Amino acid sequence: MQFDVMGNADGKTIMLLPGTACNYQMNFGSVLEDLGSRYRLICVNYDGFDGSGSIFPDMLTVTEKIERYIRENENGRLDGAIGSSLGSSFVGQLIQRQNVHLDHGIFGSPDLDQSGKLSAWLQSKLVVPLLTSFTGSEKKREKSKNLLKKTFEMTDETADRFMNCFASFSPESIKNEYYTDLLTWLDEDIHVEHTKVHFIYAKKMGEKYLKRYKRYFRDPEIREFDMQHEQWLFGGAKYAKPVLSAIDSFMETPV
Repeated sequence: MQFDVMGNADGKTIMLLPGTACNYQMNFGSVLEDLGSRYRLICVNYDGFDGSGSIFPDMLTVTEKIERYIRENENGRLDGAIGSSLGSSFVGQLIQRQNVHLDHGIFGSPDLDQSGKLSAWLQSKLVVPLLTSFTGSEKKREKSKNLLKKTFEMTDETADRFMNCFASFSPESIKNEYYTDLLTWLDEDIHVEHTKVHFIYAKKMGEKYLKRYKRYFRDPEIREFDMQHEQWLFGGAKYAKPVLSAIDSFMETPV
């Protein structure tokens, strides 16, 4: 596990938790400078995605390591945590388990998919090969690149870095991460005193996700944006600027 501290030492502390098969450098790279100008950042790379040669074990083992870091280095509490996609599962677990305290849990347009073992195994068999092989040939790489540019409005450079990130990690780590995320459930109607839950809702994902957010958490603050899943991190300033403004607003909300 890797925990890099950077940014404004006098600002509120926010932990950044990346999504599936990503490190924080790729996942949050486009907004690190902006966030770091106002906040003290703790940027996390999980086992299997930290360059150490380790393998990602499972979601709950990694959650425990994150909790241990917060207890030992941050007196058991954070002003906030932002989870990108799968990273939001960690934010949810940190809130639900109550072994540490978050003032603000910020969920970056997550799926929050949950399933049983058989369904998780079947989904992994279908999805993980796609995640680990879509750069396998020059023709496939070019097709994937064009899809990323069309869907998320990525630049050529961003699309290349995104694909290279996926290709640089162990298929076993990606499989373990994807599979155990599906098995790591959240309760319904989660409510923790003095913790405020906020969602960045990407409207183009569909309303079923909005319903999930309201089912798992009591009275969350939801901000709607006309964008694709996590497009604010990859689609340029047009999408990033309003979301960054929303994060500032979230962090000022009384708890």
